[in-house]
Amino acid sequence: VKEKISGLKPQTRFSINMIYSVLLGLAVSCLLFLYVRFPYFTQDFIFVLRTVNIGRLVNRFGRASPCYTILDRFADIARSHPQKPFLVFEGEVFSYRDADRISNRIANALRERALVHAGQTVALFHGNAPQYVCTWLALAKLGCTVALLNTNLRSRSLLHCCDCCCATALITDADLAPAVAEVLPSLHMCGMSVLLLFGSCKTDGIVNLSAAVRGASEEAPPLSLRSDISIRSPALYIYTSGTTGLPKAAVISHHRLWLMSFLQRMTGVSSRDILYIYLPLYHSAGFLAGLTGAIERGNTVVLRRKFSASRFWDDCREHEVTVIQYIGEVMRYLCNTPKSERDRDHRVRLALGNGITAATWEEFLRRFGNVHICECYGATEGNIGFLNYSGKIGSIGRVTAIHKMLIPFAFIKFDPETEEPVRDSAGLCVEVAPGETGLLVAKINKIAPFSGYVKNPAQTEKKKLRNVFKKGDLYFNTGDLILADRRGFLYFQDRIGDTFRWKGENVSTTEVSEVLLMLDSIEAANVYGVRVSGHEGRIGMAALKLTDGTEFDGSATYKHVKKLLPAYARPHFIRIQDELDVTGTFKQVKGQLVQEGFDPNVIQSKLFFLDESKQTFVPLTQELYSSITNGHTRL
Repeated sequence: VKEKISGLKPQTRFSINMIYSVLLGLAVSCLLFLYVRFPYFTQDFIFVLRTVNIGRLVNRFGRASPCYTILDRFADIARSHPQKPFLVFEGEVFSYRDADRISNRIANALRERALVHAGQTVALFHGNAPQYVCTWLALAKLGCTVALLNTNLRSRSLLHCCDCCCATALITDADLAPAVAEVLPSLHMCGMSVLLLFGSCKTDGIVNLSAAVRGASEEAPPLSLRSDISIRSPALYIYTSGTTGLPKAAVISHHRLWLMSFLQRMTGVSSRDILYIYLPLYHSAGFLAGLTGAIERGNTVVLRRKFSASRFWDDCREHEVTVIQYIGEVMRYLCNTPKSERDRDHRVRLALGNGITAATWEEFLRRFGNVHICECYGATEGNIGFLNYSGKIGSIGRVTAIHKMLIPFAFIKFDPETEEPVRDSAGLCVEVAPGETGLLVAKINKIAPFSGYVKNPAQTEKKKLRNVFKKGDLYFNTGDLILADRRGFLYFQDRIGDTFRWKGENVSTTEVSEVLLMLDSIEAANVYGVRVSGHEGRIGMAALKLTDGTEFDGSATYKHVKKLLPAYARPHFIRIQDELDVTGTFKQVKGQLVQEGFDPNVIQSKLFFLDESKQTFVPLTQELYSSITNGHTRL
């Protein structure tokens, strides 16, 4: 081209060069205009491409016969990279081949004794450990659906979770065997086998298969055991808090499992990354976004039994961790640890999670360096999710046209008094204006289904919202209030309904109320969450009406809630009232109670505080109130 141009007359060459210059100037101007007018265009475009690619992959996996599952992905890595470290745990390293062989032994030991069969549901009640992962893999190889039980469950809550998923067997570990022993007769009455696969246990009625597992074959179980599984078949049951007072088993199909597992791919995680998981594996964050996401990427997982702020960065340095997971409280705990010269001495490049406040976000970056924080939004059972790929501090994601086209969603006006959406004269919902807070609802369709809860049609129906924008349409009610600003960024505002969040856990107010009402001295209980300065989420508080002629017994109440409720669900503040306010339809009124909080300067009635050191509820004095709000008293 240059030779041809050089052969032209000078005037012609000048004209052509001028045209090129003008075109180049126009191109630069267009790019500048796009950047100024749409500063996030490139990031949005990359996000859309990744989203479309994931949709293509999931469709391809679903069309395969039998469908391609996350278990198949694990098997592929075990064959192609057998020696690659899969799990690092307490000084031990398990390769993908190791995990494959161990899971084969478990599967064959269970199969040879006809303890579980394809199509059955098995409850897994086990702490974080490689044995947990291998047991899940084994059950998946046998064609079973696995119910992941919260290790804090006790008594009737544990029984309920086993019953509602129709589990035929429960697998536990030695540490949790005493909790299982408390309900063992009831489990046996339901026809459930209770099994221990590793370690020792002397409890009669718990079948110890550790010797059988050690001696079992390492050959893979036949693929025919999984021949009936489709992309819409249930892979897992993960429990969420419910207004019934007991957990609800959310159905996680293989389709949804894949979508959650692709979260790491969406954030740029590769097979070279090392992921640190300390969140409980019975949670969707730890299991789906963490463990199965790591399998999809083929990377290495550093697994810990539970979170430790003092060991966090030492673990990251020792194992050269590059990706961490978080919930909001965890990031605050890390920011509250004593400062060190080694705060920035680590290889962590990405933090993936949800629930971090803008203030904690900024402090984390100032202290621990250039870590890309990728805030996510979603619910275990929900059909809508967002991802803050741009790094906008405080945001949970962005509204994009392709996202809204695939999964129509909206933010609608909500009445906090009636706890119902606001409807117009035609009976349809009303969208909020940009910059206003609204209730997030997402259309239920083939791309974004809502599978509901096992054996709980009432609660499944309660999450559905009908006649939203036209008669006959159907939306999922997230129960979350979100603000969308004029630039498309989304900000989580609050939760509605009968749950609140504390210590990274959802707390059911109804469950706590029912536990309190077991005490003869309590006639009525209204449980709610209140904010405490310096803490994310809301801490539990209960307004109580005592039975006539009785006094509040702080010691007995403490022992009662400690026995029946996990630590995060126990009410830390008690308010004694002569009567509890209710609406005309006898719904308890919480708004004023939440607003007043636990301030003795505002509340004239008796207030009590759960004092762990004294193992009782003590009177909440002005001095104690100041100590709590100033952060001197630990919650």
